[in-house]
Amino acid sequence: MITGSKELIRDINSTLVLETIINSKPISRAAISKQLGLTKATISAIVQDLMNRNLVIEIGSDDTELGRKPILLSFNKKAGYVISVDIGVETISALLTDLQGEDCSLKQIKTPKNKNQLIETLYRFIESMNPLGAKPPYGLVGISLGIHGVVHDNKVSFTPYYDLSGIDLATLLEAHFQTPVFLENEANLSVLGEKTFMYDYPNIANISVHSGIGLGLLIENSLYTGYNGRAGEFGHTIIEVDGRSCPCGNHGCLEQYVSERALLQEFAERKQLPEVNFDMVASMYQTGDKDAIEVIDHFIKYMSICINNVLNTYNPDIVIINSSFTIFFPGLTKLVEQSLSSRMNSVTKVVPSALQDSSILLGGICIVIKNFLGISTLQLRKTKLI
Repeated sequence: MITGSKELIRDINSTLVLETIINSKPISRAAISKQLGLTKATISAIVQDLMNRNLVIEIGSDDTELGRKPILLSFNKKAGYVISVDIGVETISALLTDLQGEDCSLKQIKTPKNKNQLIETLYRFIESMNPLGAKPPYGLVGISLGIHGVVHDNKVSFTPYYDLSGIDLATLLEAHFQTPVFLENEANLSVLGEKTFMYDYPNIANISVHSGIGLGLLIENSLYTGYNGRAGEFGHTIIEVDGRSCPCGNHGCLEQYVSERALLQEFAERKQLPEVNFDMVASMYQTGDKDAIEVIDHFIKYMSICINNVLNTYNPDIVIINSSFTIFFPGLTKLVEQSLSSRMNSVTKVVPSALQDSSILLGGICIVIKNFLGISTLQLRKTKLI
């Protein structure tokens, strides 16, 4: 029999009440009592404490025909604000929201090529993000950093396409801003963003195709990162023995054949151009250009191999593809799904990301909010970025 102190039980009940208020529409004390099976007196005491802490507010009465109209409660999303940063290879993006992932402000800058300039750049960039309106009682409650590489123990351990080695980002930013800072792999943040704002499944595989290829995994609603953060480095699975060299030290890694960087480079070489972008590929593809068609066919081929391996390894409820390819070519996901010939794949949905470039930032928002509030479950609605 598991027992606990009165203080522990009170804290657990308080967390349950707060989660219920956050994840519900406006709700009354009586409805919370019924839903959680706690006494009305307990609920009233907990709600009063949450109101004293500026986390819950009363917003009016429920519209009922009989008896006394119950007062409705809502989470005070204006109690603080959150900043999420995606440190991309070419661009740094930052998103500021309230504690419900709403009232967004988005900014972007170029990623400095010299890593010694990164910290000062982040200081100035984050300082430029200020909430609108009155200053919230809790202020900035946390910062998240999305890293395009491997993260372990809140530190960067490997980044193949830019150099962040030797920089303790979390410690430096925490000291400067006096708030918790959370580092996480971009694919892990992406799957958390999809789970929180779009696809409420317990088992999700989110494939992020950017400069490399990452796999964010939710297993029974929990993020799976492995014992040292390297779980989900699916771009470094080998698909061609003795194939193209990779910064990880191996040859024939998946991301050397189907990442955005690799396929754009392939198209540029075919056209004998120094560089190309997705607009050029899309335009030529629509006119029937042979090289553009072959590049897209390569994406379909290798992404199908990737998804087939993911399905047979993890058996998720849903597979999400997050890539500029699926943004510029809306029908591409269906073509990938059709190329999966195994009977074992017919029970799993394969869908394009609904959040696209914002999924990393929204996943970071989720991590900070859950840490600040001490809750484990957070379900929010899709946020429109401005």
